[in-house]
Amino acid sequence: MENRVHNEFQEKMCLLVTSFAEELPDRINEIEVIWNKLRAGWDATVLQELHRAVHNLVGTGKTFGFPQLSVEAHALEQILKNLMQKAASADDLQLNRILQQILELKKISAEKESSVANEITQTIANEDAFFSNPHPSNLIFVVDDDVEAAQELALQLRYYGYEVEVFNHLDKFRVAIKDKPHAIILMETEFPEDEMGGIHVMEEIQGELTQPAQVIFISVHDNMDCRLGAVRAGSVAYFTKPFNPVELIGQLDLITASQIQDSFRILMVDDSPTVLSYHAAILEQAGMVVKAVTESMNLMEILSDFNPDLILMDLYMPGCNGIELAKVIRQMDGFVSTPIVYLSSENDFNTQFEAMSLSGDDFLVRPIDPGHLVSAVTSRVMRARSLRSLMVHDGLTSLLNHTALKEELVREVVRSIRLDTPMSFALVDIDFFTKINNRYGHAAGDRVIKSLSKLLKQRLRGTDIIGRYGGEEFAVIMNDTDAASAAKVIDEIRNVFSRLLHLSQDEEFSVSFSCGIADLAHFPDAASLSEAADKALFQAKQRGRNKVVVNTDD
Repeated sequence: MENRVHNEFQEKMCLLVTSFAEELPDRINEIEVIWNKLRAGWDATVLQELHRAVHNLVGTGKTFGFPQLSVEAHALEQILKNLMQKAASADDLQLNRILQQILELKKISAEKESSVANEITQTIANEDAFFSNPHPSNLIFVVDDDVEAAQELALQLRYYGYEVEVFNHLDKFRVAIKDKPHAIILMETEFPEDEMGGIHVMEEIQGELTQPAQVIFISVHDNMDCRLGAVRAGSVAYFTKPFNPVELIGQLDLITASQIQDSFRILMVDDSPTVLSYHAAILEQAGMVVKAVTESMNLMEILSDFNPDLILMDLYMPGCNGIELAKVIRQMDGFVSTPIVYLSSENDFNTQFEAMSLSGDDFLVRPIDPGHLVSAVTSRVMRARSLRSLMVHDGLTSLLNHTALKEELVREVVRSIRLDTPMSFALVDIDFFTKINNRYGHAAGDRVIKSLSKLLKQRLRGTDIIGRYGGEEFAVIMNDTDAASAAKVIDEIRNVFSRLLHLSQDEEFSVSFSCGIADLAHFPDAASLSEAADKALFQAKQRGRNKVVVNTDD
């Protein structure tokens, strides 16, 4: 499968290089036509048009295997840029230099050969570093010679939806990890034959794997030797006994969340279809979803529907340049903080600074290495997603906060009514939470809240929307689900949660929750749906708690 994808990508790159070579004579002819028009009557607008046409060749020439074309186009661009800055017509010397540069461009285009085209496509196709995608894993290997402790940990992990395999002997683990190298490993450091046996084994295994294994070490030792050894063996975390299982689950959630996330949505704006296709192919090969726009004036109707994570645009475009377009975007609701990155051949520092100071966030100069392009886009999107997450998510649980959840409920009700699909709304409240805080302390109470939030995320679907409604109360929007089906799912989670063990100092305790559910079939809008679920929750508490109650009294 991977070989087929790589071959398809290489074939696409070859076609783009060939297409550029075939289009090149027409591009040079267009430059000559504009130049003749400018000589016939000097005009600032025509000069800008000529500069834009020449500028497009500076980065694209080298990108598609015509390095000398880029050199000659850059020399011509500098002459034109000086004339634009001085707002003066060309003298005889400048006219002659412009003509000579255009003749050089025509000479290169007439050769119709790309000296390094094949080399370029081969290099790009072999960029495994940015094409390889991690295999998401929900499989956990627990490696511990203490049979009882290993089985107890495995039971807790399974409650949170993880698939777990237990190994009490290092030899059996060695065989299993080679067969399933994407498993996440929970490794005890100490074994009977070697007090740092887990660390030594992982050092050997890491050297044999093509991709480093994700390993978390668990130990009774909290000293520099063990921690340093664990880091050298590729540890992503280190837990000392006794530890709270909820904190371990949190670390596992971070690992799996980094492996499984929504594809980045990238909106690209460039008036050159060939350039757009080239960069879009690179980003798509890296797993991103790309929307390409060649007409900048059509951007507004696309923005809201696509809702991009990042906008990648050229600086010089007809009708509306990149800086003007960025200003328009910044004045639109919902896109004030969307990253805007210029991808252009402009290497003049002052122009770059002006572009970024006027609504832009970054500037990438063409030609750009494919790996650098993917890396730059990825880092910008990840940072933007993190900042956006801080605004709409609860700090303790990372779930949607109260305001964001209510906004989602309104949107989902409208969507479900439009599509004529069922939808349920559930309110979940931890039973006797005040008593938990009073007896075990607020830190223990926070751990219980985090435990339930993680369980909800693990056990519910990716399409379900979960939020912390306030204090010890949670809310869940369940699309395409009627009240009876929702109640069945939540009741299963309630049953699991009531069996989980929570730790406070050296004391273990269990907790339950109550839930009220209402659906769109009986309550027609967000306000009545929320109120009905709240009444059902009250009934669950009145009936003795640790129950799920559905409200159908419309």
